[in-house]
Amino acid sequence: MSKTNAKAATKRPPARDIKGLRGHPTGRRRGWTIAVAVVVVFALVVLYLVYQSSQGKHDTTAGGSGFTHVAGEPGAGMAAPEFTLTSGTGGQVSLTDFRGRNVLLYFQEGLSCQPCWDQIKDLEQNQAALRAAGVDAVVSITTDPANLIGQKAADEKLATAVLSDPSMQVSRAYDANSYGMMGDMRDGHSFILVGPDGTIRWRADYGGKPDYTMFLPTAKMLTDLTAEQKS
Repeated sequence: MSKTNAKAATKRPPARDIKGLRGHPTGRRRGWTIAVAVVVVFALVVLYLVYQSSQGKHDTTAGGSGFTHVAGEPGAGMAAPEFTLTSGTGGQVSLTDFRGRNVLLYFQEGLSCQPCWDQIKDLEQNQAALRAAGVDAVVSITTDPANLIGQKAADEKLATAVLSDPSMQVSRAYDANSYGMMGDMRDGHSFILVGPDGTIRWRADYGGKPDYTMFLPTAKMLTDLTAEQKS
């Protein structure tokens, strides 16, 4: 071998040992990065599937409407607390005005809850179904000032009596402020059917955790009422 070829041979870089590279720090870091990425992607897929499977599923153990609800107190079989409140139209409305009839009390969040007003509209659009279920009248109660709820009802073209309970005396008497997403300073989404003798025949509080339901189709509500009411 010539001196020139010998010098070139000494400068030629050695072939890479691929097997040895696997133990190199850079190779190990790359391997850990890939493993972590796979775990993260897998976890995200699992969470997504869990989320998807939970959508549209509600507790159907109480009447079958598909909307989670509880029955607070005073409940079925108990005397409905009396009240007299100012309506949005300025008049006074008392529970005793409905003696001899079945009246459905609807406690709702008020001006800040458009779905609550949509609920009243849906109730009005299903009056025939309500009458068929034995509901003679519907009254809504919220904590906003009478003049403001009167204007809101007029804007929404609603005929249902909406009563103002700014002191929350009535809301607390019915414990309707325990089921809202705004804490105990607002009512949730509670329906209470008071019978002709002033006794509660059915109650469903839909506004509590975790769903905070502010609207459900009247037909769904009547499904629960029919199945659960106390005669």
